[in-house]
Amino acid sequence: MNARILVVEDEPDIQELIRYHLDQAGYHVETASDGNAALHALRRRRPSLLVLDLMLPDRSGTEICREIRADPDLKDLPVIMVTARSDEVDRLLGFELGADDYVAKPFSPRELTLRVRSVLRRSSAGPEAADTPEVLQHDSLTLDTARHRCQVADRKVELTAKEFQLLRMLMSRPGRVMSRERLLDEVWGPDVTVTLRTIDTHMKRLREKLGDAGALIHTIRGVGYRFTE
Repeated sequence: MNARILVVEDEPDIQELIRYHLDQAGYHVETASDGNAALHALRRRRPSLLVLDLMLPDRSGTEICREIRADPDLKDLPVIMVTARSDEVDRLLGFELGADDYVAKPFSPRELTLRVRSVLRRSSAGPEAADTPEVLQHDSLTLDTARHRCQVADRKVELTAKEFQLLRMLMSRPGRVMSRERLLDEVWGPDVTVTLRTIDTHMKRLREKLGDAGALIHTIRGVGYRFTE
């Protein structure tokens, strides 16, 4: 494997545990012990994936994630959050900020390795990427899948990786109802444990960012979502 993983963890024992197992799995691993060192490493050389602890000594993992999603060069970087917190609110916050997966301590190193492999696989291909045209358009809404750009009329819309994947799935199947379960399975993967509320949270934020074009996404009560035919 040629994938490079940046592990941001302030506890030396846990950092070494993660580094060792990812190294044994064939990944090239770099480590950082705080948020500032992580951002410096990210901007010096972008990794294939970031394993990010939520609780850091200088700044929170959520703050780091927010900065990453605001950076044009890093906004689509796959991120797995690692934290001692297991509360659903923390998981939803992480996903709202654009995290691709979430692992709560204590965790199995094998589980983390499998999640890293799964996120890398999804981010490199994307859901049903081969069947999706490079440019999807409806009225004023344009989604350029090759350049990862979204635009409403003349306004550029900044989307997280998950928001972009959700919109691509819906726009590529106009008039077709996509269940919440299907969206979770396609975008997050079958091996990621999140609630159906995660989909609703992302859809709410997606519609807000799209403005008037958000009305093109219809809620099918009790089932899921559908893009205007």
